[in-house]
Amino acid sequence: MRLLHTSDWHLGHTLYDVSREAEHAAFLEWLLDTLEAQSVDALLVAGDVFDTANPSAEAQAAWYQFIARARKRLPRLNITVIGGNHDSAARLDAPDPLFRAMDVHVVGGLPRRPDALDFERLLVPLHDTRGRIRAWVAAVPYLRPADLPLVDTEGDRLIEGVREVYGLTLEAARRRREPGQALVAMGHCYMVGTELSQLSERRILGGNQHALPVDLFPEDVAYAALGHLHKAQRVGGRESVRYSGSPLPLSLSEAGYRHQVLLVELDGETLGSVKPLSVPRTVDIRRVPERNEVPLEEVLAQLAALPEAEAGDSARAWPYLEVCVSLPRPEPALRRKVEEALVGKAARLVKLTPAYTGTGGALADVQPGISLRERKPEDVFKARYARDYQDPLAPGLLEAFHTLLTEVEENAS
Repeated sequence: MRLLHTSDWHLGHTLYDVSREAEHAAFLEWLLDTLEAQSVDALLVAGDVFDTANPSAEAQAAWYQFIARARKRLPRLNITVIGGNHDSAARLDAPDPLFRAMDVHVVGGLPRRPDALDFERLLVPLHDTRGRIRAWVAAVPYLRPADLPLVDTEGDRLIEGVREVYGLTLEAARRRREPGQALVAMGHCYMVGTELSQLSERRILGGNQHALPVDLFPEDVAYAALGHLHKAQRVGGRESVRYSGSPLPLSLSEAGYRHQVLLVELDGETLGSVKPLSVPRTVDIRRVPERNEVPLEEVLAQLAALPEAEAGDSARAWPYLEVCVSLPRPEPALRRKVEEALVGKAARLVKLTPAYTGTGGALADVQPGISLRERKPEDVFKARYARDYQDPLAPGLLEAFHTLLTEVEENAS
């Protein structure tokens, strides 16, 4: 049986206010083609379908259109989706009656009955092309602290609460499965020993101290399809416990990631193989300069060397550009100079990052033991300037400060 594991689509995402709609459309088209070309039996989407709990109409349309097209194009495809920490559980669960009629299983939030977990929704059978059940999925969505049972333990109550939810769900799946059927788990969580993207992920549940241990998934779990981390990776060195990563870079820091989906082969009750399939990147991310920071003159020279935009090109295909400038002195016209250098270039400026060359020290370090009330305004200004800039303070700038200070004092009197 073949599974395709993906997660963290973040439909509706913007990169510094630039829409990713076209990139997501290209990914979803590629995903449909890949599901068909690889003869995939089941699609597992491990959370964060949307970027926010209140996604735009365009993002919701992309989601529903994908489901409709997948069901029409691949009528036998098993589709199982769980909610992530960015998703609204209620929003994902709202169309459940419609999705059930289409044999699509979406578990947005932890489903409960009055006295127990709702295993009818948490447990999903996966069928092969002949209609035989070949695996059972424990489809556990992102667990918020309010979802967790109160566990009497000397350890961490949050972690043990999560362990109990997974334990009960997996045990219910074991009671249902028959010999030859695999046990598969899904989760959207932060695991011990994994690597975060600095700009677009956060530690969830209760912080780093509540990172979940890999033994949450016992050895009889043939495969655990995880979401939340945007960098594809194994957990605890186990081939069978994986983050697929996001299909698109969701921050500039993720430009170097290998964005992919995972093609998983089950051999009866056990894992056969896991094969990464790289997602084509339709829009590149560039940094000028490629490493470190250089003075403005060098930056402008490098921007002048960028490729020219050709007539008829769509700006939506131009690379996202981060420009990093070393500033030994104030540059009031920094953005204007950079934008002028980019006129006619095939690039979209999304971030201008100044790197200050001063001491970086705090004001209190300049004259220790002296309170702010005892400091002269000129001393504070000079200390702040030295913190940011390496070059000496220009006389004209100091004169302008004195002029401004005089106006403030006169207006206050």
